[in-house]
Formats: sequence, structure tokens, C-alpha cells
Amino acid sequence: MAIFLGAVVVLTAGIVVVAVLVRSPVRSPGCTVTPPGDGGGAFTFTPEQMNSAATISAVGTKLGLPAHAATVALATALQESKLQNLEGGDRDSVGLFQQRPSQGWGTVAQLRDPVYASTAFYEKLEKLPGWETMPITEAAQAIQRSGAPDAYAQWETQARGMAAAFNGQWPAALTCRNLTLAPPADIAASATAELGTSRLSGAHPPAQGWTYANWLVGRAEALGVDKVSFAGQTWTAESGAWAQDTAAGPDLSLHQAPAAQPSQ
Repeated sequence: MAIFLGAVVVLTAGIVVVAVLVRSPVRSPGCTVTPPGDGGGAFTFTPEQMNSAATISAVGTKLGLPAHAATVALATALQESKLQNLEGGDRDSVGLFQQRPSQGWGTVAQLRDPVYASTAFYEKLEKLPGWETMPITEAAQAIQRSGAPDAYAQWETQARGMAAAFNGQWPAALTCRNLTLAPPADIAASATAELGTSRLSGAHPPAQGWTYANWLVGRAEALGVDKVSFAGQTWTAESGAWAQDTAAGPDLSLHQAPAAQPSQ
């Protein structure tokens, strides 16, 4: 983040006055996945993109699929839409995966629903013989049949990282900062639709707890979540980071920001 320093020279009655102007640092919103250890390799996407990634991965979790399935799905969506729920595209393509109604994927309205679109992708993936060990780009191409079959490979690192975070393999790996929180949404309904459960708060095994915790952070802007705690660590929308928290305890807990009150 750059800080702008400028000087304005003012002449007053023969006296030179120098005023220094300081522009506040630019605070761009973003969500970053940081691999464990000090090896580097962190990458950042917008909150909108990470919100989509959280949903895509969560649907795979609900269907009982391994992280490799989420990696294939995320690499596909990164290439097809840059993780944006597009209204259109090539010919009649729409949505996160640019699926086409004319090719039997579903209606436009269905394909604009991230949960439906993700489910449809995973269902076709599961029918692909040997997908579990197939290279990412080959599996994605077999489902999508893109005109650029090798393009999916460029997103493999980011897709694997997000899948690892959203499947609870990388604890506290996802952070989101400088968010513009939406009014509090129905988290139970969203969690049921995407993760297959409304029971988020409470005790969980480590991998499951971090799956839910990272999903909450990835979806925080859209759901109005401003605090998530698990396994002695807490993320807040204000800090934009995970930190050790002696008050957090071992269980998963969350908090939504109160809705803004209308001005009088």
C-alpha cells in the first residue's frame, strides 16, 4: 500500500509556509489464501470471487467429494468466468462455469444459481471414469469441452490452494479484509444449501471445523459475518486476519454485524 506525500507552498506576507499533505493508504478489499509454513505462494482474489469459490467448494463437501473434485471445479470456474456469476458469455453460456442451456445443463435461471451450477458440474465429474487421478486440465476439459483445452492448467495452483483451505486441510489459511458487509443473511439456510448442514457453531473435528470456518470467512461479505473463531484463533472483519485468541476456546463460533439503522 502506497502513502502519498505532497507539499503545497503558500506565500503569506513574505513568509513561506510549507503544508505537507498526507493521503491515507489505499485499502483495497481482498481475500488471500496463504499456504502453511514460510514457503510463500500466497494469492489474492476479490471478495466476490472468493465468495463464489467458497460456494463451489462447499457443494463438493456436501456431496461427499474429496478436495481433488473442488480443485477441478475451481480451476474450471477460474478459467471460464474468473469466479464471477456471469449473465452471459460465448453463445448461450451463463454463470460460474459458463454452462450452456442448449447443451442440457439446465435453464438460464438454474445455471445462474451457484449451488445448482456447482452440483451439475460435480455430477458430470463423478460420471467421468478415472477422474480421481486424472490431471486437472484433462478432467476439466472432459466436462467442459473448451476450445482452449490446456487453459485450465494455469489455474491449478490457485485452485489447489483454495480447495485445501475450504476442505479444512490448511487451518486459518483464508483471510478477507476491508469488506463491505451485507446486512445479516440467513446463515443456516445458506449452510444447509451449500454444506449440507445448518450446525456450524459448536465442537467439530479439526478438518471439519476449519472447513466451516474458512467457508464463513470466504462468504463473510455476502452473509454479513464480522467474526469467526475456532481452535483458539479468531478472524475479524475489522482486522482482516486470524490471530491467537485465549477467549476463543476450541469450538466454532461466529458473529454477524448488526444491520445498519436508517437515518432519522
